[in-house]
Formats: sequence, C-alpha cells, structure tokens
Amino acid sequence: MNQFSRLALLSLSLSLAACSTLDSDKIDYKGAAKGPSLDVPPDLTQLSRDSRYSVQGGAVTASSFKAGQTNLSTAPIAVTSLSDVRIERAGNQRWLVVDRPADKLWGPVRDFWQENGFLLAMDQANLGIMETDWAENRAKLPLDFIRNSIGKALDALYSTGERDKFRTRLERNAAGGTEIFISHRGMIEVYSTAQKDTTMWQPRAADPELETEFLRRLMLKLGMTQEQSKTLVAASVTKTSSRIATVNGQPVVQIDDGFDRAWRRVGLSLDRTGFTVEDRDRSKGIYFVRYVEPAADKVDPGFFSKIFGGSKSDSGPLKYRIAVVSEGNSTTISVLNVSGTPETSTNAQRIVKLIADDLK
Repeated sequence: MNQFSRLALLSLSLSLAACSTLDSDKIDYKGAAKGPSLDVPPDLTQLSRDSRYSVQGGAVTASSFKAGQTNLSTAPIAVTSLSDVRIERAGNQRWLVVDRPADKLWGPVRDFWQENGFLLAMDQANLGIMETDWAENRAKLPLDFIRNSIGKALDALYSTGERDKFRTRLERNAAGGTEIFISHRGMIEVYSTAQKDTTMWQPRAADPELETEFLRRLMLKLGMTQEQSKTLVAASVTKTSSRIATVNGQPVVQIDDGFDRAWRRVGLSLDRTGFTVEDRDRSKGIYFVRYVEPAADKVDPGFFSKIFGGSKSDSGPLKYRIAVVSEGNSTTISVLNVSGTPETSTNAQRIVKLIADDLK
C-alpha cells in the first residue's frame, strides 16, 4: 500500500482514540483482492518431468465408483463412514488419508482452494502438487472506528502486512487411497530503514494451526460434518519429537517412526521450510531437493541466506539429497550431496536443524 496513505490512516486512527479488536480464530481470504506480487526467483518454479507421480488412474473401489456417478469436480463427495477420511498426526504435523483414488480428488481439492478465496499459482496434476498465490487473511484487520464508519470505501488502504500461501501435495498410498498434505508459508512486511520510510517482505514461520484448520475445512469439502471433522482433529495422536544426533561424524535427525510415517513427515517439512522437491524416489528413501534464496527484497539477505550463510553473489541453486532410512520403528534422516556422498558441512548441520525443529 502507499506509505503516505498508511501513515495518514494510522495517525487519524490514533487521533480518534479508536479501539481495535482482532479475532485471531477467524480466517477469511475471500474478502481480499489479490495481494501484492511478491518476487520469487524463477528457478523456484516447478517443472514437469515425467508421469511417475501422475494422479491419473489408481485403484477402483466401490465407494469411489459410487461417488463417480456425480460430477466430482464441482460437488463434495459423499462420505459413508469415518474410515473414508481420517487425519493422522506426528508432532505438529497433520495430514489426511482418504480411501479414494487421487484422480477423483484432484478436482474437488482445486475447487476447495478457489472457494476459500485463493488463486492457484501452480496446478500440476502430473506432480501431484498445487500451490496457491500469496493472499491476505482479511479477518486479521482491526475493526476500528474508521472501518466501521466508512465501511469498504477505504478498505483497500488497510493491510495486515502479512501474506500466506499454501502448497497441497497428493500422494497415492499402497492401499490405493490418497494422502493429502497441506503446508503453509508466510511472509511479513517490515521496515527496511531506520527512518521507517520503506518496507520489504521477508519470510515468517510456518503456522501449523493454520494448516490444521484448512485440513479440517477440506474434510468438510469431502463430505464430513462439522462435528465429525472436529472430533477427528481432536483425536489425532501425537508422536514423540525429533532429536539431532551424530552418526559416523555426520549430523542426522532421528525420530521414533517407521518408514511410511517418516517419509510423509519429511516431505511435509521440506515443503514447509522452503525447499523445492525436484524429484523423489520412495523405494530408495531419497528426496532430491533444490534450495534457492527467496530474495523477497534485494536489500535484505533473506531468511534462508542467513541460515545457510550464503550471499547475493552465490551462483546457482544448491542441490542436496535428503535420505530417509528406517530400521523397524526408528528412522534416520541425513543430508547427502548431489553425488550421494554423506554431507558433513556446516550447511548440512543447518539443514538437519531445520528439519528437526519442524518435526517437533
């Protein structure tokens, strides 16, 4: 927003001694116009590679056949039992498990985000990934004297100074069903000078509670009632947290989970922490990831640059392999370089800490 307009509104609000209220539990992205474009390096754009993760096809079940008699891309799918859609939890991460083929869910999930006020910046069924554009939660705006008096006439001049985007990933499981992951990424507008005359955007922490709320809303879209969705979210089981260890001189993350659950959790953590998953090989337990500094504003070195000790002069993206290796109910997550050799550098230590912190 125009800086002069913002300061004028703030000054007027203070002069009138208006009282502000903020309903932190309310979520409303529908009332917002498209938020200001946040610059993202072009290399962050996902490229189509092959069809190994295509959501087309899949196992046919009686419930999916019955649901297929209606237009699944425009109407919620009827749920015949609580076992059709369930939520699983590990630490602060949750995801849905739906006993339906992924190609029957892609349309309803796309409609879900659009109905909640989002534009889709990525819609790649062959990768099983869709991502919203940056949007503003207008429910966070204070209902002060000016907004109540003038209404929407000057509403466009108000801003929360925050933007959110959500990535949804669909993966087929061995039973022919689908696992749905929703990860949040946030940006916040801050002053970039001591004079507070210019602003810049920088990353802020992911919000697991926001992810959970949209998972719950998606359960409603898939046919559950309010009561059923709230019951399942409240009953989701918490697992133990992660821990950092050193194995043969290499920093690793250890969690008390078998491979299937650990694989899901690591994938969600990579989505949350800003890495781009270029490819994945579940049979070998490998995620092929790419890191590119977000560069939200040129005057700021960026969140990830600070983490990785990089600079604007760094050339090209950094590529790693994240290995997920399980023995029974225990799993070790480690960082490998592009050739598959164990990584023991400072960068590897920081990546391990990022993943461990998110897996808590």
